[in-house]
Amino acid sequence: MKYLMTIMFALLANCLVGSASAHVLGADPLLGCLAVNGVSLVLGGFMPHGSLLEGVAVEIWTGEMVKKLRAGTEGSWLDGIPDNSSIVNNDVIHLVDVGVDPKVIINNTTYPIPVTALNDADIAVSLDKFQTEVTPITDDELYALSYDKMSRVKESHSAAITEAKFKKAAHAIAPLEASDGNIVLKTTGGYVDDTKGRRRLTRADIIRLKGEFDKLKVPVSGRRLVLCPDHVSDLLLEDQKFADQYYNYVSGKISNLYGFEVYEYVNCPLYTTAGKKKPLDAAASTGEYQASFAFFAPRVFKASGSTKMYYSEASTDPEYQRNKINFRHYFLAMPKKSDCLGCIMSEYKAS
Repeated sequence: MKYLMTIMFALLANCLVGSASAHVLGADPLLGCLAVNGVSLVLGGFMPHGSLLEGVAVEIWTGEMVKKLRAGTEGSWLDGIPDNSSIVNNDVIHLVDVGVDPKVIINNTTYPIPVTALNDADIAVSLDKFQTEVTPITDDELYALSYDKMSRVKESHSAAITEAKFKKAAHAIAPLEASDGNIVLKTTGGYVDDTKGRRRLTRADIIRLKGEFDKLKVPVSGRRLVLCPDHVSDLLLEDQKFADQYYNYVSGKISNLYGFEVYEYVNCPLYTTAGKKKPLDAAASTGEYQASFAFFAPRVFKASGSTKMYYSEASTDPEYQRNKINFRHYFLAMPKKSDCLGCIMSEYKAS
Protein backbone atom coordinates (compact mmCIF):
# COMPACT_ATOMS: atom_id res chain seq x y z
CA MET A 1 0.00 0.00 0.00
CA LYS A 2 2.83 2.45 0.86
CA TYR A 3 4.47 1.56 -2.44
CA LEU A 4 1.28 2.32 -4.41
CA MET A 5 0.71 5.56 -2.52
CA THR A 6 4.27 6.68 -3.26
CA ILE A 7 3.85 5.92 -6.97
CA MET A 8 0.55 7.81 -7.07
CA PHE A 9 1.98 10.91 -5.40
CA ALA A 10 5.02 10.81 -7.68
CA LEU A 11 2.82 10.59 -10.78
CA LEU A 12 0.71 13.47 -9.49
CA ALA A 13 3.83 15.60 -8.89
CA ASN A 14 5.09 14.86 -12.41
CA CYS A 15 1.69 15.69 -13.90
CA LEU A 16 1.59 19.02 -12.13
CA VAL A 17 5.09 19.93 -13.33
CA GLY A 18 4.38 18.72 -16.87
CA SER A 19 1.02 20.47 -17.25
CA ALA A 20 2.37 23.74 -15.83
CA SER A 21 5.36 23.63 -18.18
CA ALA A 22 3.12 22.85 -21.18
CA HIS A 23 0.80 25.72 -20.31
CA VAL A 24 3.72 28.18 -20.23
CA LEU A 25 4.89 26.91 -23.63
CA GLY A 26 1.36 26.99 -25.05
CA ALA A 27 1.20 23.22 -25.55
CA ASP A 28 -1.42 20.67 -24.55
CA PRO A 29 -1.19 20.01 -20.75
CA LEU A 30 -1.88 16.29 -21.32
CA LEU A 31 1.17 16.03 -23.58
CA GLY A 32 3.22 17.78 -20.89
CA CYS A 33 2.14 15.22 -18.28
CA LEU A 34 3.00 12.29 -20.55
CA ALA A 35 6.34 13.81 -21.53
CA VAL A 36 7.54 14.48 -17.97
CA ASN A 37 6.53 11.03 -16.70
CA GLY A 38 8.18 9.36 -19.68
CA VAL A 39 11.43 11.25 -19.27
CA SER A 40 11.36 10.58 -15.52
CA LEU A 41 11.23 6.84 -15.99
CA VAL A 42 14.00 6.83 -18.61
CA LEU A 43 16.47 9.34 -17.19
CA GLY A 44 15.73 10.14 -13.51
CA GLY A 45 17.73 12.39 -11.20
CA PHE A 46 16.86 15.99 -11.99
CA MET A 47 13.20 16.57 -11.15
CA PRO A 48 11.88 17.93 -7.82
CA HIS A 49 11.86 15.84 -4.65
CA GLY A 50 8.85 13.52 -4.65
CA SER A 51 8.73 12.85 -8.38
CA LEU A 52 9.43 9.54 -10.09
CA LEU A 53 12.60 11.07 -11.46
CA GLU A 54 14.35 10.41 -8.17
CA GLY A 55 13.84 6.68 -8.60
CA VAL A 56 11.62 4.32 -6.69
CA ALA A 57 14.50 2.91 -4.58
CA VAL A 58 15.28 6.35 -3.15
CA GLU A 59 11.75 7.47 -2.43
CA ILE A 60 10.20 4.38 -0.86
CA TRP A 61 11.20 4.07 2.80
CA THR A 62 11.02 0.79 4.63
CA GLY A 63 9.63 2.46 7.75
CA GLU A 64 11.90 0.25 9.87
CA MET A 65 13.61 2.21 12.64
CA VAL A 66 17.17 1.63 13.78
CA LYS A 67 16.86 2.26 17.51
CA LYS A 68 19.47 3.10 20.10
CA LEU A 69 20.82 0.09 21.97
CA ARG A 70 19.78 0.26 25.62
CA ALA A 71 21.04 -2.63 27.73
CA GLY A 72 20.50 -0.40 30.78
CA THR A 73 16.74 -0.89 30.53
CA GLU A 74 17.13 -4.50 31.69
CA GLY A 75 16.54 -4.50 35.42
CA SER A 76 15.74 -8.14 36.16
CA TRP A 77 17.81 -7.90 39.35
CA LEU A 78 14.91 -5.84 40.80
CA ASP A 79 12.33 -8.49 39.94
CA GLY A 80 10.68 -10.04 42.99
CA ILE A 81 11.85 -7.53 45.60
CA PRO A 82 9.07 -6.02 47.78
CA ASP A 83 6.94 -3.59 45.75
CA ASN A 84 5.37 -0.88 47.88
CA SER A 85 3.72 1.05 45.03
CA SER A 86 0.27 0.44 46.54
CA ILE A 87 1.05 2.53 49.62
CA VAL A 88 2.52 5.51 47.76
CA ASN A 89 0.55 8.70 48.44
CA ASN A 90 1.30 11.91 46.54
CA ASP A 91 4.56 10.34 45.37
CA VAL A 92 5.71 9.89 48.98
CA ILE A 93 6.08 6.56 50.78
CA HIS A 94 6.07 6.06 54.56
CA LEU A 95 8.32 3.41 56.08
CA VAL A 96 8.25 2.28 59.69
CA ASP A 97 11.51 1.69 61.56
CA VAL A 98 10.50 -0.91 64.14
CA GLY A 99 13.51 -0.28 66.32
CA VAL A 100 15.27 -2.98 68.35
CA ASP A 101 14.03 -6.50 69.02
CA PRO A 102 13.01 -7.48 72.54
CA LYS A 103 15.51 -9.54 74.52
CA VAL A 104 14.74 -13.19 75.11
CA ILE A 105 15.02 -14.48 78.71
CA ILE A 106 15.73 -18.18 79.14
CA ASN A 107 14.66 -20.08 82.29
CA ASN A 108 13.72 -16.88 84.07
CA THR A 109 13.34 -16.98 87.88
CA THR A 110 13.31 -13.24 88.55
CA TYR A 111 10.14 -11.17 88.55
CA PRO A 112 8.89 -8.75 87.44
CA ILE A 113 10.18 -9.37 83.93
CA PRO A 114 12.07 -6.32 82.59
CA VAL A 115 10.11 -4.01 80.29
CA THR A 116 11.61 -2.88 76.97
CA ALA A 117 9.67 -0.39 74.82
CA LEU A 118 9.87 -0.87 71.07
CA ASN A 119 9.85 2.67 69.73
CA ASP A 120 8.68 2.66 66.13
CA ALA A 121 9.51 5.64 63.95
CA ASP A 122 7.80 6.91 60.82
CA ILE A 123 10.13 7.62 57.90
CA ALA A 124 8.68 9.63 55.01
CA VAL A 125 10.60 9.18 51.77
CA SER A 126 9.87 11.13 48.57
CA LEU A 127 10.12 9.16 45.36
CA ASP A 128 12.74 10.27 42.84
CA LYS A 129 11.38 12.46 40.05
CA PHE A 130 12.53 11.58 36.53
CA GLN A 131 11.82 14.11 33.76
CA THR A 132 12.79 13.98 30.11
CA GLU A 133 13.82 17.00 28.08
CA VAL A 134 11.25 18.33 25.64
CA THR A 135 11.22 16.86 22.12
CA PRO A 136 9.79 19.01 19.30
CA ILE A 137 7.95 17.32 16.43
CA THR A 138 6.88 19.50 13.52
CA ASP A 139 3.66 18.95 11.62
CA ASP A 140 5.77 18.51 8.49
CA GLU A 141 7.48 15.49 10.10
CA LEU A 142 4.19 13.90 11.08
CA TYR A 143 2.81 14.21 7.55
CA ALA A 144 5.93 13.38 5.56
CA LEU A 145 7.55 10.47 7.40
CA SER A 146 6.83 6.84 6.59
CA TYR A 147 6.70 5.77 10.25
CA ASP A 148 4.79 6.85 13.34
CA LYS A 149 7.09 9.55 14.70
CA MET A 150 4.90 10.28 17.73
CA SER A 151 4.94 6.65 18.87
CA ARG A 152 8.67 6.46 18.32
CA VAL A 153 9.25 9.57 20.47
CA LYS A 154 7.05 8.22 23.27
CA GLU A 155 8.93 4.92 23.22
CA SER A 156 12.28 6.73 23.33
CA HIS A 157 11.25 8.82 26.33
CA SER A 158 9.99 5.73 28.15
CA ALA A 159 13.23 3.83 27.53
CA ALA A 160 15.34 6.79 28.66
CA ILE A 161 13.43 7.07 31.95
CA THR A 162 13.62 3.31 32.53
CA GLU A 163 17.38 3.33 32.00
CA ALA A 164 17.81 6.30 34.35
CA LYS A 165 15.69 4.84 37.16
CA PHE A 166 17.45 1.45 37.09
CA LYS A 167 20.84 3.17 37.16
CA LYS A 168 19.73 5.30 40.12
CA ALA A 169 18.40 2.17 41.88
CA ALA A 170 21.72 0.34 41.51
CA HIS A 171 23.56 3.36 42.88
CA ALA A 172 21.19 3.65 45.87
CA ILE A 173 21.42 -0.03 46.81
CA ALA A 174 25.22 -0.37 46.63
CA PRO A 175 26.95 0.52 49.95
CA LEU A 176 28.58 3.94 50.29
CA GLU A 177 31.71 2.47 51.87
CA ALA A 178 32.77 -0.26 54.30
CA SER A 179 31.07 0.17 57.69
CA ASP A 180 29.26 -1.79 60.38
CA GLY A 181 26.79 -3.93 58.47
CA ASN A 182 28.15 -3.02 55.04
CA ILE A 183 30.96 -4.74 53.14
CA VAL A 184 33.41 -3.48 50.51
CA LEU A 185 35.90 -6.05 49.22
CA LYS A 186 38.58 -5.78 46.54
CA THR A 187 39.30 -8.31 43.82
CA THR A 188 42.33 -10.58 44.22
CA GLY A 189 42.70 -12.17 40.77
CA GLY A 190 45.44 -11.71 38.23
CA TYR A 191 46.06 -8.33 36.65
CA VAL A 192 44.52 -7.63 33.26
CA ASP A 193 47.89 -6.23 32.15
CA ASP A 194 49.95 -9.04 33.71
CA THR A 195 51.54 -6.99 36.50
CA LYS A 196 49.46 -3.79 36.66
CA GLY A 197 46.03 -2.31 36.02
CA ARG A 198 42.77 -3.88 37.11
CA ARG A 199 42.75 -7.13 39.07
CA ARG A 200 40.22 -9.73 37.97
CA LEU A 201 37.33 -11.13 40.01
CA THR A 202 37.71 -14.76 41.11
CA ARG A 203 35.55 -17.42 42.72
CA ALA A 204 37.52 -16.85 45.91
CA ASP A 205 36.34 -13.22 46.03
CA ILE A 206 32.70 -14.30 45.90
CA ILE A 207 33.37 -16.88 48.61
CA ARG A 208 34.85 -14.10 50.76
CA LEU A 209 31.70 -12.04 50.18
CA LYS A 210 29.59 -15.04 51.21
CA GLY A 211 31.60 -15.32 54.40
CA GLU A 212 31.01 -11.65 55.24
CA PHE A 213 27.27 -12.06 54.68
CA ASP A 214 27.36 -15.12 56.95
CA LYS A 215 29.01 -13.03 59.68
CA LEU A 216 26.20 -10.49 59.39
CA LYS A 217 23.71 -13.37 59.78
CA VAL A 218 22.01 -12.49 56.49
CA PRO A 219 19.59 -15.31 55.55
CA VAL A 220 20.80 -17.36 52.61
CA SER A 221 17.50 -17.25 50.75
CA GLY A 222 17.21 -13.82 49.14
CA ARG A 223 20.90 -12.95 48.73
CA ARG A 224 21.54 -11.32 45.35
CA LEU A 225 24.77 -10.47 43.57
CA VAL A 226 24.70 -8.05 40.62
CA LEU A 227 27.84 -8.33 38.50
CA CYS A 228 29.27 -5.45 36.50
CA PRO A 229 30.45 -6.14 32.90
CA ASP A 230 34.15 -6.43 33.86
CA HIS A 231 33.39 -9.05 36.50
CA VAL A 232 31.11 -11.01 34.18
CA SER A 233 34.00 -11.22 31.71
CA ASP A 234 36.37 -12.29 34.50
CA LEU A 235 34.12 -15.18 35.49
CA LEU A 236 33.61 -16.28 31.89
CA LEU A 237 37.38 -16.42 31.41
CA GLU A 238 37.74 -18.41 34.59
CA ASP A 239 34.96 -20.70 33.43
CA GLN A 240 37.04 -21.67 30.39
CA LYS A 241 39.79 -22.83 32.75
CA PHE A 242 37.57 -24.60 35.25
CA ALA A 243 35.32 -26.60 32.93
CA ASP A 244 31.87 -25.14 32.86
CA GLN A 245 31.37 -24.52 36.58
CA TYR A 246 29.51 -21.24 36.18
CA TYR A 247 28.41 -20.57 32.66
CA ASN A 248 25.22 -21.93 31.12
CA TYR A 249 26.05 -22.30 27.45
CA VAL A 250 22.35 -22.51 26.51
CA SER A 251 21.05 -19.35 28.18
CA GLY A 252 24.31 -17.37 28.34
CA LYS A 253 23.59 -16.50 31.98
CA ILE A 254 26.05 -16.71 34.84
CA SER A 255 24.84 -19.48 37.15
CA ASN A 256 24.03 -18.86 40.79
CA LEU A 257 27.12 -18.91 42.98
CA TYR A 258 27.60 -19.82 46.64
CA GLY A 259 24.07 -18.97 47.75
CA PHE A 260 23.79 -15.79 45.69
CA GLU A 261 21.23 -15.31 42.93
CA VAL A 262 23.49 -13.83 40.26
CA TYR A 263 22.50 -11.11 37.80
CA GLU A 264 24.42 -8.80 35.51
CA TYR A 265 23.88 -5.11 34.83
CA VAL A 266 25.72 -2.62 32.64
CA ASN A 267 25.30 0.51 34.80
CA CYS A 268 26.74 -0.57 38.14
CA PRO A 269 28.11 2.22 40.37
CA LEU A 270 31.70 3.47 40.31
CA TYR A 271 34.04 3.30 43.30
CA THR A 272 37.19 5.24 44.06
CA THR A 273 40.48 3.41 44.63
CA ALA A 274 39.95 4.09 48.35
CA GLY A 275 36.71 2.08 48.30
CA LYS A 276 34.11 4.84 48.39
CA LYS A 277 31.11 5.01 46.06
CA LYS A 278 31.26 7.91 43.60
CA PRO A 279 28.26 10.22 42.97
CA LEU A 280 25.70 9.15 40.40
CA ASP A 281 26.83 9.97 36.82
CA ALA A 282 30.37 10.85 37.98
CA ALA A 283 33.09 10.07 35.45
CA ALA A 284 35.72 7.44 36.21
CA SER A 285 39.25 8.58 36.95
CA THR A 286 42.38 6.47 36.54
CA GLY A 287 42.05 3.21 38.45
CA GLU A 288 38.32 3.58 39.05
CA TYR A 289 35.90 0.96 37.75
CA GLN A 290 32.33 -0.19 38.09
CA ALA A 291 31.84 -2.54 41.02
CA SER A 292 29.58 -5.53 41.56
CA PHE A 293 27.13 -5.16 44.45
CA ALA A 294 25.14 -7.51 46.65
CA PHE A 295 22.09 -7.15 48.87
CA PHE A 296 19.42 -9.08 50.73
CA ALA A 297 16.27 -8.77 48.59
CA PRO A 298 13.70 -8.58 51.44
CA ARG A 299 15.71 -5.68 52.91
CA VAL A 300 15.23 -3.61 49.74
CA PHE A 301 12.03 -2.12 48.32
CA LYS A 302 10.83 -0.43 45.16
CA ALA A 303 7.85 1.84 44.52
CA SER A 304 6.38 3.49 41.44
CA GLY A 305 4.41 6.72 41.65
CA SER A 306 2.63 8.82 39.07
CA THR A 307 3.53 9.13 35.39
CA LYS A 308 2.44 12.12 33.31
CA MET A 309 2.91 13.06 29.67
CA TYR A 310 3.17 16.76 28.86
CA TYR A 311 2.11 17.70 25.34
CA SER A 312 1.44 20.88 23.40
CA GLU A 313 0.01 20.84 19.90
CA ALA A 314 1.49 22.56 16.88
CA SER A 315 -1.69 24.64 16.62
CA THR A 316 -0.54 26.55 19.71
CA ASP A 317 2.84 27.33 18.11
CA PRO A 318 2.14 29.38 14.95
CA GLU A 319 5.76 30.50 14.64
CA TYR A 320 7.37 27.04 14.41
CA GLN A 321 4.25 24.85 13.90
CA ARG A 322 5.65 22.09 16.08
CA ASN A 323 4.29 19.77 18.73
CA LYS A 324 6.22 19.36 21.98
CA ILE A 325 6.32 16.33 24.27
CA ASN A 326 8.05 15.15 27.44
CA PHE A 327 7.36 12.93 30.45
CA ARG A 328 7.58 12.96 34.25
CA HIS A 329 7.73 9.76 36.29
CA TYR A 330 8.22 9.00 39.99
CA PHE A 331 10.09 5.90 41.13
CA LEU A 332 12.29 4.79 44.00
CA ALA A 333 14.33 1.70 44.84
CA MET A 334 16.53 1.67 47.92
CA PRO A 335 17.39 -0.31 51.06
CA LYS A 336 14.87 -0.12 53.88
CA LYS A 337 17.88 0.21 56.16
CA SER A 338 21.50 0.85 55.29
CA ASP A 339 22.81 -2.55 56.23
CA CYS A 340 23.26 -6.03 54.75
CA LEU A 341 24.83 -4.43 51.67
CA GLY A 342 28.00 -5.56 49.96
CA CYS A 343 30.23 -4.76 47.03
CA ILE A 344 33.28 -6.17 45.26
CA MET A 345 35.36 -3.49 43.57
CA SER A 346 38.31 -4.01 41.26
CA GLU A 347 41.71 -3.53 42.88
CA TYR A 348 44.04 -1.31 40.87
CA LYS A 349 47.81 -1.22 40.60
CA ALA A 350 49.41 1.66 38.70
CA SER A 351 52.77 0.02 38.03
